[in-house]
Amino acid sequence: MAASAQLLLGIPYLVWLIAITLLSVVLEIFVNYRRYARVQRYLTLSLFAYFFVPLVSPQNWGQALWDTVIPTIKFNKDYLLNLVAILGTTISRYLFFWQASQEIEEEIDEGKTTVGSRKGVSRVELKWMRTDVVVGMLLSNIVMWFIIATTASTLFQHGIKNIDSAPKAAEALRPIAGDFAYLLFAAGIIGTGLLAVPILAGSAAYAAAETFKLRQGLYLKLRQARGFYGVIAFSTLLGFAINLIGINPIQALYYTAVLNGIVAPPLLLMIMLIGNNRSIMKSKVNRRASNTLGWITTIAMSIAAVALLLTLGAGQ
Repeated sequence: MAASAQLLLGIPYLVWLIAITLLSVVLEIFVNYRRYARVQRYLTLSLFAYFFVPLVSPQNWGQALWDTVIPTIKFNKDYLLNLVAILGTTISRYLFFWQASQEIEEEIDEGKTTVGSRKGVSRVELKWMRTDVVVGMLLSNIVMWFIIATTASTLFQHGIKNIDSAPKAAEALRPIAGDFAYLLFAAGIIGTGLLAVPILAGSAAYAAAETFKLRQGLYLKLRQARGFYGVIAFSTLLGFAINLIGINPIQALYYTAVLNGIVAPPLLLMIMLIGNNRSIMKSKVNRRASNTLGWITTIAMSIAAVALLLTLGAGQ
């Protein structure tokens, strides 16, 4: 985000890095939850930048659609790394913490401040939750598809295969797709980053708070949940420090996604078993469609993770 802001506005990188870090911490710790959530909703509009980039850059839409439906499958380390990384960044462990915790935050915001008042859920509420999740997944995957289509038809076609930072991707895109695509891509990085950093730090805080029995919730004041907010601040500052000690952020994100893809299948297995356990879920156990899609996803991610580990073990 800092490097992209420097490209757009020219102010030194370190200034942007400090400013964005402080802004992320302040938004999540000191801003009222209702206002904070509203800010996040507006930031999602930045995702639409990625819809417009392909429209102003050269595309072979027929080839892109064909390769989407009929993919080329290879059994080598690079292909499997990319496959597991995509699966791992689509179904990430932190999203489970964030989604579940945000449902509670929303209920508290509606006045359900006690555990007893939040027990149970109606079918109407489940319907709205399902709609929320499906729309979010659909939008995020469409955005991912557009990013893949854009980089494949521009950077890859011109032999640019080693991109180690998002600003480099934007700069490489500029001579190929023009200034407008370059500006949109860079602006999208900033907006998406401001949306993602609090989610990543917040989900870490929820996980730590549940593990160590700390009081948690973005609806609480700092003095009411110092440990919870301390994890948020520490996580964000750790991200700040990574930029100063020479760790490449793109590589860090990539291999974290690979790790997510490897460890996600056991978590998915537990979720599927819980979702079908009547002693836990009562009458709200999974239906046939949820079970079918859930088990297909669990099996597919397991096969991909095992194939990658076997390939790495064989040194291929």
